[in-house]
Amino acid sequence: MQLPFQHPVKPMLAKPVAEIPPGQIYEPKWDGFRSIIFRDGDEVEIGSRNEKPMTRYFPEVVRAVLANFPERAVIDGEVIVADTGRNTLDFEALQQRIHPAASRVTLLSERTPAGFVAFDLLALGDEDLTELPFEQRRERLLQALDKARAPVYVTPATDDLATARRWFEQFEGAGLDGLIAKGRDLTYQPDKRVMFKIKHKRTADCVVAGYRVHKSAENRIGSLLLGLYDERDVLVSVGVIGSFPMKVREELFEQLQPLVTELEGHPWDWAAHLQGERTPRKNEVSRWNSGKDLSFTPLRPERVVEVRYDYMEGLRFRHTAQFERWRPDREPRTCTYEQLERPVSFDLAQVLTSR
Repeated sequence: MQLPFQHPVKPMLAKPVAEIPPGQIYEPKWDGFRSIIFRDGDEVEIGSRNEKPMTRYFPEVVRAVLANFPERAVIDGEVIVADTGRNTLDFEALQQRIHPAASRVTLLSERTPAGFVAFDLLALGDEDLTELPFEQRRERLLQALDKARAPVYVTPATDDLATARRWFEQFEGAGLDGLIAKGRDLTYQPDKRVMFKIKHKRTADCVVAGYRVHKSAENRIGSLLLGLYDERDVLVSVGVIGSFPMKVREELFEQLQPLVTELEGHPWDWAAHLQGERTPRKNEVSRWNSGKDLSFTPLRPERVVEVRYDYMEGLRFRHTAQFERWRPDREPRTCTYEQLERPVSFDLAQVLTSR
């Protein structure tokens, strides 16, 4: 490729803040794979945040880039998959797109096709735009993709704080992850946390149903496995918490030993039958068959912990939850999905088609 700079390029990053800062340009925070896409004529490279190419996994995105991008351009954005039935983003389906088998990649590109949401223009033709203020790059991006059609989109943006606050509440119902705020004069600074991200934070009371030990020692807790009861009174695995000081990890290990039990008869005894293609260990539980050591120590589901989380992805927390406090006053059976705040549904198409 003969562009002003070559693949890979590290993306510009955002630091978390609790409130929406005033005086910025605001965009939805998309829940997908961050990607800088390079096009030079018939050549296309889809980069990733960890600088590993993703081009082979998204042939339909390559075709869309060739149909919609300028002949020579570098554009920062997000690869997404939409659940057309629920009209929301589907991060789980997106994760399944990273597959080693070419035949599977082809099949998934048809079953769960991906799109690309553009939010920054880094180069156009021979011109490096990274030193321009963001406001100017945004205007150039709109011009460059003025005639772009699905599945290539330009993210909506506003400088109105009231609109940004409304987006923050509404767009979650379409599967989005919060807001990104950028200064008008911000130059593009790879691998620097110079933007702001604002995400939803909520709490939930969960049952502690097991633990995994820390990699440093067998007598330290690595993570606690969390559960919530569904409408059938079944304890569903919803995620983990794992950020503890080392001293607390050892104390927790000692405190939890009286609750250790056998997997047989545990609410998650089905974990021994999950791993499909390989023989499972006695006590495994996983959302995906990742090949990792997923063994865990089952606990009697008698202890309740309050955790912080941002939002749900299906039946589970989208990200690792954070410890808030123990709830000895809470009965485990009362820890149900009913306590969770449900975002109001919102039409993803309205977000994708507005600029």
